[in-house]
Amino acid sequence: MSWTADDIPEQTGHVAVVTGANGGLGLETARELARKGAHVVMAARNLDKAEAARADIESDVLGASLEVVALDLSSMASVEEAAAAILDRHPQIHVLVNNAGVMATPETRTEDGFELQFATNHLGHFVLTARLLPALIASGGARVVTVTSTARFLSLPVSSDDPHLEKGYGSWRAYGQSKLANLHFAVELNRRLEAAGAPVESLVAHPGLTYSDLQKRTVEANEGGFGPRFWAWLSRTTGMSVPRGALPQLRATTDPSARGGQLYAPRFVNTGAAVRRPLTGWSLARKPARRLWEVSERETGVPFDVAALARAA
Repeated sequence: MSWTADDIPEQTGHVAVVTGANGGLGLETARELARKGAHVVMAARNLDKAEAARADIESDVLGASLEVVALDLSSMASVEEAAAAILDRHPQIHVLVNNAGVMATPETRTEDGFELQFATNHLGHFVLTARLLPALIASGGARVVTVTSTARFLSLPVSSDDPHLEKGYGSWRAYGQSKLANLHFAVELNRRLEAAGAPVESLVAHPGLTYSDLQKRTVEANEGGFGPRFWAWLSRTTGMSVPRGALPQLRATTDPSARGGQLYAPRFVNTGAAVRRPLTGWSLARKPARRLWEVSERETGVPFDVAALARAA
């Protein structure tokens, strides 16, 4: 039988941080974790939308335990502030779902001078995970789940010389680069956690073709445009619903049989039941993953020494 949200084990006593929990897959992930008893920290940029999302969950899940934290992943200052606020309230974190993202946006630089998609989809999550890792370790058995996409096949790994694609920006190329970075980060993080003997597992998930807020925002950001409108139409007419699309990341987050370093995704690449899918070839390449780590530390100025953090715990 296919895995469903009903298969999520009891989460009472667990603290779960979900980025982008104000809509789409993040909202559905927050909803189902709260339904199973977790206290969910809904980290989101748009606070009005986040409060509406919290009200939506509370109307659906009796006694849901929720809080909203402001988080703009494109701003490293906002990431630092959000991480500090979360740690102040939660010395132990059991789940971190790196879900939020933007897709195929026009070329934009952030306040830190970063390319918007690389900053939002990867660098912000890199820093957030680094800051929250002590609390994840302290829980004694945590999971970090980072959301990728089949768009990762549209781009090469991050270049040390041009991580922000200043020499040749393309909206889908940039999105693909950020999604490949998500996968490489998740796999490399798990390698380093295992080497350090830390009680945290890092997994990766992708939702397949799901009609969510992401497609709608992409059309708006590009003021229409054939590509965004085509993918929005395709996902609306042939894609999965948000509750179905959220199942791979929910399974990676909660299935007791899941293990660090694994990928959960739809059975038929972009549609179907949430299952474990193999990671092969480029996905497991160590050199680009280590290079991504070095570039991420250099660009953000945040050292992410997993072994040192594990020793200090």
